Amino acid sequence: MKKLLEVKNLRVSFHSYSGEVEAVRGVSFHVNEGESVAIVGESGCGKSVTARTVMGLTQCPPGEIKEGSEIIFDGRDITKFSEKEWQRYRGGDCAIIFQDALAALNPTLTVGHQIEEKLKLHGIKDKKEAYSETVRLLTAVGIPNPEKRYKAYPHEFSGGMRQRIMIAIAIACNPGLLIADEPTTALDVTIQADIIDLIKELVKEHNTAVIMITHDLGVVADMAERIIVMYAGKVVEEGSSEDIFYKTKHPYTRALLNSVPRLDLDEEKELEFIEGAPPDMTDPPKGCAFAGRCPYCMEICTKEEPPCYEFNEGHTAHCWKYHEYAEGLFGEVEE
Repeated sequence: MKKLLEVKNLRVSFHSYSGEVEAVRGVSFHVNEGESVAIVGESGCGKSVTARTVMGLTQCPPGEIKEGSEIIFDGRDITKFSEKEWQRYRGGDCAIIFQDALAALNPTLTVGHQIEEKLKLHGIKDKKEAYSETVRLLTAVGIPNPEKRYKAYPHEFSGGMRQRIMIAIAIACNPGLLIADEPTTALDVTIQADIIDLIKELVKEHNTAVIMITHDLGVVADMAERIIVMYAGKVVEEGSSEDIFYKTKHPYTRALLNSVPRLDLDEEKELEFIEGAPPDMTDPPKGCAFAGRCPYCMEICTKEEPPCYEFNEGHTAHCWKYHEYAEGLFGEVEE
């Protein structure tokens, strides 16, 4: 299967009055053509910064993409793009669905006008053709009475409908890669399911690759083929959906899974949570960033970063627990 996107040793920092914030620290992963990949983790883990950097939306300054970082899209390193190449890439080759549609949409323009802007920017100049394509897109994402709603403004739509308009804008030019950055945030559970189903349907129809950014493993359970778990700017575990849910290796991944509400648990059992707080990224820890919150923490965890251990093809985790000298100390991470 052909690799559409390959991220190698991505490091992104932000410079502030309190110092340099190391938001992304050496992240590497790939996405194949037509594949659905999820990046999950707590707020502040670097997943959204990674996605926005892939989209070319990291402002420098205050952001800084460190030397040695590579983002290869369809054989081209996008970190070396010219402004003209960026214009063609953003929206044409790669598109993004933001989590806050009301903030992302222009409140002074009709939704029809905003979709047409995208179409005209990427090749459709004829007004009639742009209008008919806009109506088709509104219909495709489930907006009722598209000819009438074409003239409506963002504030006249519900949260779920605004998110559908964001999806219509994102897929307008049939991008090869679609990034969905927390697309179901602040939506009702039933609306969340509708949005996820819509993305899945559109992706399948156009063979589009997807990167789903979320903090909720439940959202991607039946959508993502592969899941990448991030913590404190690093990838801590990666594997197929089955690996992550049923063959969990990293303690942080297990903690995330345990904190997801489940209907099959005893009503009297309290919802689990991860004690402590993520580290200060202006002064990242020397060893494993999760050491201070990990029930399996050893002395070496606080001193040296754990190596990468591979358990089967594509399933890896960064944890000292799997070093040969630690064998038998803890047994398997609880299933």
